[in-house]
Amino acid sequence: MKNIGGQAVIEGVMMRASKAWTVAVRGPQGNIFVKREGLIELPKPLKSPVLRGVVALVQAITLGIKALSFSAEKSMGEEEKKPSSFSIGLIVLVSFALALILFFLLPLYLTKLLGIVYPVIRESSMAFNFIDGILRITLFLIYVVSITALKDIRRVFQYHGAEHRVINAYESGVELTPEGVKNYSIIHPRCGTSFLLIVMVLSIFLFSFIPKEWPFLEKFLSRVVLIPLIAGLSYEFIRFSSKKIDNPLIMAMAKPGLWLQRLTTRQPSTDQVEVAIQAMKEVLKMEEVNK
Repeated sequence: MKNIGGQAVIEGVMMRASKAWTVAVRGPQGNIFVKREGLIELPKPLKSPVLRGVVALVQAITLGIKALSFSAEKSMGEEEKKPSSFSIGLIVLVSFALALILFFLLPLYLTKLLGIVYPVIRESSMAFNFIDGILRITLFLIYVVSITALKDIRRVFQYHGAEHRVINAYESGVELTPEGVKNYSIIHPRCGTSFLLIVMVLSIFLFSFIPKEWPFLEKFLSRVVLIPLIAGLSYEFIRFSSKKIDNPLIMAMAKPGLWLQRLTTRQPSTDQVEVAIQAMKEVLKMEEVNK
């Protein structure tokens, strides 16, 4: 059984395995377009614990830009202006910058303001970072809930549910047909949504090591520098917990992330499941070819 991950895109699903990745997109006429590419084998040092999580994050962003570019092109009609790979890459870069502001700079600044009103926050590194972390998680939840009001985002969330359903069915060894996978969950323990929540929670602990006496700018930059380490550790937790999900303690720790997925997944239609199945079948074929 191969370890398959995925991502929902515009009117489609991307599936990634160890040696290849594919993306399937439903066109405006109802046909399914497929993009297939092999993956370069990583050097052994880059597969070491924690570091492999950082590499996986970089790969996910890179492949995500390619998949979004392809899906944007194929999901639009001939008369519509299609975005270039450069414009999509620029959007991702701007989104990353906004995420740093919204989830790192703003909580830090709000906590600093609260420290003026409540001295215990200013004087205790533990209290400061706890409040900072709670504000970060709160802003993240508000953001997720807010974007669910957008129709296009809800369709992406349906494809997200289709991606999970097909991966769950594949991992159970059933035949990959819309009928065969329909009873499988749209929640998956290796989901990126769970990963983001773990990043938020873990950052509370790691940021507590940053001296409270440091100036505001240094505190912010140190948080940015720690992001790769936090991402790597969060990846290891997701990887470990997905294998030990039957353990009651591990399940209890993973539960908040699974609950959060209720916001970022929706029940998919049969047409959307068909697209996810196509992406899965294509990536499995590519894996066999690239052996």
